[in-house]
Amino acid sequence: MNVTATESLPENAYKPLKPGESYTPILSGEARQPELSLRALFWGSVFCVIFSVASAYSALKVGQGMEAAIPISILAIGLARMFRRRSSLLENVIITGIGAASASVVSGAVFTVPALYSLHLDPRPVQTIFICLAGGCLGVLFLIPLRRYFVREMHGLFPFPEATAITEVLVTGEKGGSQAKLLLQATAIAGIYDFFVSTFHVWKEYLNFQFVPAVKALADRGRMVFSFDAIGFILGLGYVMGLRSAIVFCAGGVLANFVLVPLIWFTGSHMDAAVYPGTIPISHMAAVEIYRNYVRFIGVGAIATAGIVGVLKSLRVIAGSFGIALRTFRHGETPATERTDRDVPILSILLGVVIGALAVAVFFGGLPVSWTVLAMGLVLTLVFAFFFTSVAANAIATTANNPASGMTMLTIIISSVVLLRFGLSGATGMFFVMAIAGMVCTALCASGQFITDLKTGYWLGSTPAAQEKVKFLGVVLAAVTAGLTIILLAHTFQFGEAVPGDSRQVLAAPQASIMKALVVGFMSRQPVVYLLFGIGALITLVLEMLGKSSLVFALGIYLPLGLTTPILTGGFLSHLVNRRSEKLGGERGKGIRERGVILASGLMAGGALGGVLGAAMRLFPGFSEDWIKTPFYANDPVSQSVSALLFVGLCVYVWTGSLKSREEK
Repeated sequence: MNVTATESLPENAYKPLKPGESYTPILSGEARQPELSLRALFWGSVFCVIFSVASAYSALKVGQGMEAAIPISILAIGLARMFRRRSSLLENVIITGIGAASASVVSGAVFTVPALYSLHLDPRPVQTIFICLAGGCLGVLFLIPLRRYFVREMHGLFPFPEATAITEVLVTGEKGGSQAKLLLQATAIAGIYDFFVSTFHVWKEYLNFQFVPAVKALADRGRMVFSFDAIGFILGLGYVMGLRSAIVFCAGGVLANFVLVPLIWFTGSHMDAAVYPGTIPISHMAAVEIYRNYVRFIGVGAIATAGIVGVLKSLRVIAGSFGIALRTFRHGETPATERTDRDVPILSILLGVVIGALAVAVFFGGLPVSWTVLAMGLVLTLVFAFFFTSVAANAIATTANNPASGMTMLTIIISSVVLLRFGLSGATGMFFVMAIAGMVCTALCASGQFITDLKTGYWLGSTPAAQEKVKFLGVVLAAVTAGLTIILLAHTFQFGEAVPGDSRQVLAAPQASIMKALVVGFMSRQPVVYLLFGIGALITLVLEMLGKSSLVFALGIYLPLGLTTPILTGGFLSHLVNRRSEKLGGERGKGIRERGVILASGLMAGGALGGVLGAAMRLFPGFSEDWIKTPFYANDPVSQSVSALLFVGLCVYVWTGSLKSREEK
């Protein structure tokens, strides 16, 4: 039976299910549409290669990768109309899933692999590609058993902001009409807005209001610094997250910036000596330096502990998946599961993990290390990749932000401490640790993005097994492309800092430079900040004892306050729109709620496109943010006020656009 998706998402798509209630996607399990077609595989592969090259170069040059999933979903909608047989909704999901692997694998690779070159460890091409490939495949393999927990069992309890935006783009593009126009309008507005504010000197993107004397005095005397990133993408993100998650998210930022930073300042402001891990006295530090040197490690400890708690909570579903596999093995038949709930067989996953583990062991065996170190490195890689897969999935499901840098730092620190005890150090030790970190970072980035694909497919009615199979294709293409791109750039440029006598131009590679400094420091046997990690872990445990969402709060501690405050604004806006929707009720209320989500999704889609275009502009030789500069840009009172007013204008646009009736449109 061929079915064309012309309906809206069901009423309970974004809501927790009532007892006995089930969710039926747009395309039910009995529906049939083209899905794993050659067209979908071809265009998904093309987009994956293109975005892998662009994202790798962009991330190494300016420290900003390219968002892939939302732009590719928009491109898929455009391609759908180019063929005599219009591409189906499920084909567009496959195109988006394959293509989106590019940004996730690149995100993991650029955090670590370039450091191997800047450390002059000279990895072979096959080693560079293998680190990306092994990490990406392990991330996908470890996530598949968690799919039912995050996607089905927790339906309506996780907001899935990015998956919501992609789903609305695909559904609205498929439907056309006034809703498609509304989505395109919001996308265009946010795209233009975010492109100009983040690319050129038109008005301030980040607001701190320190031109107000009282705010300035609070920052100078108490190290209490407020910040706000006034762009459309984050407003849309906060709207989709909803008020409850946004409040918890922002609460973590409030604790970090208005409690922990001032507390550390108050404690150390009279000290003349540096306190590890800081390199200068606390009395000489600004608020951002206190946060970077101390509070960030508390956030890392909180996130890691929340990830372990998340794995423990999902053990029941994982055990259920293994139970299905055991019954299949005993009876020799496949259980009759519905198409929309059918995964790759668990035995195939176990076989994949075993093959992956053997491949990693062979990789480590090619280094001059003992069998004990090899075994320990393999255990660290698999354990970190498994646990951080859950962390990444949980983080993406709640806030659309993957704590890759924090988890990679934790991997480097713990791996260095453990392996130093087994006598591993020097160049071989640094290579070994960075290889572990590279695989783990790529695994958590790939799994975090993959949970978005699976939730999108769940809402629309895709076959999970089909999505899981093609994800491996995307990972392979992205790993090879990203690896070759990094190798090429390593021969043409220097990564990190210029070396005396080397005339090649420098690519900043900021993330890899941080990881390089970290591994060099620990391989030099510097002390570990166990106390800060422990404080973060205890914060998580206290929240779990109170029955609160610990990971969202932990992410708020780790991420900048400038990100969490506009998310809270979007959450409040969503709350106001939904209250009006509930008050009116009926079709009128449902229409308000739908248009609000469409507008927020448009802001996210447009913001992502604007960010991609801005990142691409920075790759042009001679690019300058002063190409477009307003006369008042350097005047903080005027520039920040203009930015605040325009951001309020975006809020008003979403509010009024949501409340318009269909007739007015």
